[in-house]
Amino acid sequence: MRVILIDDESLALEFLEKKLDEIGGIEIIGKYNDAYKGLEEITKNHPDAVFLDIEMPEISGMDLAKKIQRLMPSVKIVFVTAHNEYAVDAFEINAADYIVKPIRQKRLLKTIDQLLELTGKKTAASPMVCCFNKLHFKMDGKKPEMIDVYWRTTKARELFAYLIHHREQFVRKDVLLEYFWPNAGWKDGFTQLYSTVYQIRKTLKSIDFPIKIISSENSYKLELNDVRVDVEEWENGMKRLSFLTRETLPEYIKTLDLYKGDYFDKDDYLWADNERKRLRVIWLSHIKRLADYFIFNEDYTEAILLYLRVQKIQPLEEDSYFMLMQLYDALKKRDSVKKEYTHLKKM
Repeated sequence: MRVILIDDESLALEFLEKKLDEIGGIEIIGKYNDAYKGLEEITKNHPDAVFLDIEMPEISGMDLAKKIQRLMPSVKIVFVTAHNEYAVDAFEINAADYIVKPIRQKRLLKTIDQLLELTGKKTAASPMVCCFNKLHFKMDGKKPEMIDVYWRTTKARELFAYLIHHREQFVRKDVLLEYFWPNAGWKDGFTQLYSTVYQIRKTLKSIDFPIKIISSENSYKLELNDVRVDVEEWENGMKRLSFLTRETLPEYIKTLDLYKGDYFDKDDYLWADNERKRLRVIWLSHIKRLADYFIFNEDYTEAILLYLRVQKIQPLEEDSYFMLMQLYDALKKRDSVKKEYTHLKKM
């Protein structure tokens, strides 16, 4: 959903932008202190909705809303104001919603839900296969819901993970036999392979995931059919990141939060080791870039939180201990420096 924000107070604009970024799925295509400039951009860019302050010096939000509705009746208006007394007037001109400052996240979520309904952009939660930390499934939406999955055998679980690892590629059946049933005879090995693939298909059907296993004469291929994979989402998000600035910082943090642990870390699949290392290197470089930004801006506490996250996921990463000692020293926390040194010696 594409939105434009208009408020004569810069801090109010930044606060609203931050709150909307935290919700996600909303593209802020413009924010303006100048009401007339905002109106000009609305007519050019055709947003789905406009968040609009009421009391502004050049023109009142009510009058601006009437102009917007006259020019573009499909644009939804949400009034954001510090005053309650305009509520009746707001709904008389058919505003989509009316929010009183200070804005609360729970209230803003309700507004976004209403806008998605009104603009026809509300989508159901989408299925996702998650590979960070361990293999699991969820319905990904505003409130992600974990799905309980019953695997009949650990072999079926690992074979599915292996096919996810090679998603959209054909994997030869003899390769699968060599890896998963190296000691079985040819006939017995194929019997076990076919039985395991059947189990996987039944498991996917039981959780209503539209993933299909396509069989050719000598290979299998996994078709995701719009099911998302968290690793793909994360890496694509990393590629889209632009230069790190105050404006792009929320997107950096949001992308960072998708990394919940190393690739199949708890499952400890040997065949995933190279990919695990590759993704970890990307993640650590991302952490360092963010930490350097916070250190440059003397926000040492945020940098400390990042390196503590590194320690939780990668306790053997020595640099995190040295960086934490330096950051605690910058904050003159001598006891914390000593504790960190003790942690490093133990590790």
